[in-house]
Amino acid sequence: MAKSAKGAAATKLIADATSAPGAYVFAELLEMPNIQELAANEQHAQWLELLKLFSYRTWSDYKQLSGSLPQLNPTQATKLKQLSIVSLAERSRILAYSDLLAYLDISSDVLKGKLDQKEARIEIEYTIGRDLEPGTVGLESLLGKLRDWSSRTATVIQALDGQIQGVKDNEKTVTDAANRHERERVAMATQVAEQRRQQPRKQAVEDALGASNNAPSGSSADVQRPTGARLAARGWKHVARGIQGDKPYQ
Repeated sequence: MAKSAKGAAATKLIADATSAPGAYVFAELLEMPNIQELAANEQHAQWLELLKLFSYRTWSDYKQLSGSLPQLNPTQATKLKQLSIVSLAERSRILAYSDLLAYLDISSDVLKGKLDQKEARIEIEYTIGRDLEPGTVGLESLLGKLRDWSSRTATVIQALDGQIQGVKDNEKTVTDAANRHERERVAMATQVAEQRRQQPRKQAVEDALGASNNAPSGSSADVQRPTGARLAARGWKHVARGIQGDKPYQ
């Protein structure tokens, strides 16, 4: 029957073969003379090209030539994609998911997941949303879950804001402590510098007092010292007492 099919019958034979479950090899059908005769018929030639496509081409080829080929039904489209994977596997034993998605014209923005070969399943990570029909069962439950999610998100954001404010407060405390320490350091350095500046003057006063105290009482030096010198010595004593914390001379 396959050898005798002509014209429209031959095109139906091709459509049935490319849609049949488990049929993946078409070389024998393609080589039949009555099938090759379709090339001479402008109306049916596209079916011969479709059979060639299923024999050794891929889904991407169909997408490029779809304007000049018969439209595929869902079964044919699935089979051609499966055959396309076989052709891709002939080039490499390792197939990247991204290559498969591009090769089979599957959008990566619609669904994302991981293949679990051990459990023979796919674990969905992300899907796009679809419109919900009014009155859909579970819609209120979905809205409740969204409200819970919104509430938890607000709580998390509030907690994060609190932590951020705590970090800012701690940073301000550290900065204030550093500034206070710097002020204390500057004050101490100023005090030390002032003490060093006054040290020569204090030493001179102490030397003068020492010389006055070491002179023997009633000695000729004291007797012979001019009245102005004795008054000067007494003045040094009062100055020294003022420096050392005694009452000032009056």
